[in-house]
Amino acid sequence: MNDLTKGPVLRHLITLSAFLAFSMVFQTLYYLADLYFVGRLGKDAIAGVSLGGNLMLVVLALTQTLGVGTTALISHAAGQKNQPRAQLIFNQAFILSLIVGLVFSVAAFLLRSQYCRWLGADGETATLGAQYLLWFVPAMFLQFSLIAMTSALRGTGVVKAPVMIQITTVLLNVLLAPILILGWLTGRPLGVQGAALATLIAVFCGTVALFGYFLRPSSYLKFKTNEWRPIADIWRGMIKIGVPAGAEFGLMSIYMVLIYWIIRNFGSAAQAGFGIAVRLMQSMFLPVLSIGFAVAPVCGQNFGARNAERVRETFKSAALLCSILMFALTMFCQFMSPVLMGIFSRDAAVIALGADYLRIISWNFVAMGLIFSSSSMFQGMGNTLPALVSSSLRLLLFALPAFVVSFRPGFQIRQVWYLSVASVTIQAVINLLLLRREYGRKLVFAAPAAEIAPASAALA
Repeated sequence: MNDLTKGPVLRHLITLSAFLAFSMVFQTLYYLADLYFVGRLGKDAIAGVSLGGNLMLVVLALTQTLGVGTTALISHAAGQKNQPRAQLIFNQAFILSLIVGLVFSVAAFLLRSQYCRWLGADGETATLGAQYLLWFVPAMFLQFSLIAMTSALRGTGVVKAPVMIQITTVLLNVLLAPILILGWLTGRPLGVQGAALATLIAVFCGTVALFGYFLRPSSYLKFKTNEWRPIADIWRGMIKIGVPAGAEFGLMSIYMVLIYWIIRNFGSAAQAGFGIAVRLMQSMFLPVLSIGFAVAPVCGQNFGARNAERVRETFKSAALLCSILMFALTMFCQFMSPVLMGIFSRDAAVIALGADYLRIISWNFVAMGLIFSSSSMFQGMGNTLPALVSSSLRLLLFALPAFVVSFRPGFQIRQVWYLSVASVTIQAVINLLLLRREYGRKLVFAAPAAEIAPASAALA
């Protein structure tokens, strides 16, 4: 375990986020390499893979529910130096992740064709999307146990081992992508199915390696099958903290589905351009997301140790780091968007739409950095409901106007991007106000120990 209740807060954030950012650089390479090789198959393949990959947002919503609750409760236990409770929470999180993952994966596999026909711009796009999901759904199932294990380690301040495992799996994925997609060396190209199969093999290897990490005699958290019997109070605690955070990703998936539905009449070029641009944007966000992932355990352990000043310092440091990085990315997108799009597609319409999206949407990058930082603070303090409230309001402010404007004569796709920028800016302001309110409600640790004991028991 890494004790985050002592030493400079900024150093802890930088150290943890540096390891996470390092892994995310390799994750970025995977996203871009996968996109590059799929791009060689044409715009229909890009649109189909983007359509199928959009289901990953649903997986993120579910795994975020499990992961955030796991990290919060384990970090609180670690801050209180309660190792038996941390281990019990880990085992409960692991078995819960397997159950939820199995239910989702069976449903997704059975409904994959209907889903792709519903959102696909044309029959070819829908067919390719369904082919991609044939192998991508099993990969998504493995994500559930993988997230449970990495979230548990993050709660104890351990990130180096999972980062090294993730880097290895990403390199394996990048190596397999051209072999399976384009048939390099084998002469048997599998197309979009090869992209999904490469992901499945890499994620499987990563899951096995991480499972083995917990089997070490020196591991702070261990698998104990006698602790796998469901304990309602712990499940309820994880879900109470995690559901609002997971619902945020659920709202994001609704956002993505709405956009795909709105632009489907513009053809596969529009869906391909949007799909590439979104992947590029997600890749650029990864370093900032690493800071957000580091915030939760640092905040959580210090919250569990009842150190209000260090909790506040965690947000100040994270917000500054995120704002600097996001401003740099905004400037990059303003000048380099067409070049970036040109790497992954030769279609002029695809490049034009994607570049336009990145130039406009980048104006909300700094606001997104503040949202990432504040949302992670809510996670660390064990109350993610405020973040869900702001995300819900953002979707409402975006969805209704976007839906209405899409039926107006002369509708242009870029009008949707401007609505997104405005809604994200409002969300950032609301997040900051709610965080200030949360400080007043929860960071009241100056009371005598006898008075704060009931609150400590409630958080346990």
